[in-house]
Amino acid sequence: MRENLSNMSSPNMALPDCMKPSDLSAEKRGIKRKNWRNRIRLMWTNSSKSILHPMKNKSYRPSVDDVNQWAQSLDKLLGHKYGKAAFHIFLKSEFCEENIEFWTACENFKSLTSQKALTSKANTIYEEFIKSEAPKEINLDFNTRNAIEQCLHAPSATSFQAAQKKVYSLMENNSYPRFIHSDLYKELCAVANGNSKLIKC
Repeated sequence: MRENLSNMSSPNMALPDCMKPSDLSAEKRGIKRKNWRNRIRLMWTNSSKSILHPMKNKSYRPSVDDVNQWAQSLDKLLGHKYGKAAFHIFLKSEFCEENIEFWTACENFKSLTSQKALTSKANTIYEEFIKSEAPKEINLDFNTRNAIEQCLHAPSATSFQAAQKKVYSLMENNSYPRFIHSDLYKELCAVANGNSKLIKC
């Protein structure tokens, strides 16, 4: 996504985490809105229908209280299954979903116990998110990127900690406030309250 931008950054400077809405044409903004509406509709309707676990799913669907808590902190948003899914949809609409995907990969990485599993997952994360020209390259400064490269041969559970903190900070200071003020979040509040025109509750 940022192949051209990465060449303009200085070694110690990370770029903004997402494109701004003003960077998109009116037509593309309309496509973005349509895409997140479709994804939210699918997510919400699937959350209330399950062949395998019909009873369990009643508790999976976010309540009014859940959706309101998402506005309190990024931690609360990411700590809820559907909050994190909604935030991912929002980031995808802003062309920066690699941030939440990297953060999630790091969370999964920290839960691994065997050195073999750590080494394998560390290299996967590096190939997907860290190395130059990676398919989902995240914006990291030179020192953080270099530190990760140095420990790939014998990674520990904290190998991506600095990078994960930087990405979390980017999301917390940039994407998260936009999410809370977005049409998507307002729609989620309306759905939870049973007032949505998008989804029949």
